Amino acid sequence: MPKNNENRIIVDHVYKSFNIYMDKANSLKEKLLFWNRNKKEKREVLKDISLTIKNGEAVALIGVNGSGKSTLLKLMTKIIYPNKGKITTNGKLTSLLELGAGFHPDFSGRENIYFNASIFGLTKKQIDERLNDIIEFSELGTFIDNPVRTYSSGMYMRLAFAVAINVDADILLVDEVLAVGDQHFQEKCVKKMKELKAQGKTMVFVTHSMSTVKEFCTRAIWLSNGVIKMDDEPDKVIEQYLKETV
Repeated sequence: MPKNNENRIIVDHVYKSFNIYMDKANSLKEKLLFWNRNKKEKREVLKDISLTIKNGEAVALIGVNGSGKSTLLKLMTKIIYPNKGKITTNGKLTSLLELGAGFHPDFSGRENIYFNASIFGLTKKQIDERLNDIIEFSELGTFIDNPVRTYSSGMYMRLAFAVAINVDADILLVDEVLAVGDQHFQEKCVKKMKELKAQGKTMVFVTHSMSTVKEFCTRAIWLSNGVIKMDDEPDKVIEQYLKETV
């Protein structure tokens, strides 16, 4: 187990760009008739990002839409990879980036618990031991045996969150999940994350809720146009961020 001052996530001079296609032809006929329309634009989303997140830190990534927050989180999970630079993670990692990601729509909630938790590395025996806790936390009741394609976005979130917090991960990455669902469940999620934080878990999450950042985080990183504009205590970062963006 890493000590408190050991690094959980190291982002080393990372660049990430995407090719954006304009008026892309979808058929052979369109390609022949509109051959000059198939243009692409290279869009740099992250530019030379370097940061280190230590064991036990709760870090918020803030910034306006399009600033690169979610892209950086996806790079940390290795869903996508940088064009240049390197990201190193130390410890078992779980993520909540897209509601229902990893769920099979035709499986029931109960079946998806086994399916999803096994992706995070749990054995069937370990899932059996956690099953009741996961179902209880999700508050889905009898809906747990319904196909997840019948779930609302809030129900998806409840199930996804309940699984993610029960896989004994060292690092938890969250993208705007706490903004979904009713006030009661949001408060329940924050309470649970505080418990995990007290246990020494490392957390990184993207959020537009400045109150959540102030209440929960030990550090805030402000991204603007793909670069780190400020990295400091939450109150200091939020004050400057609001001055410049509101």
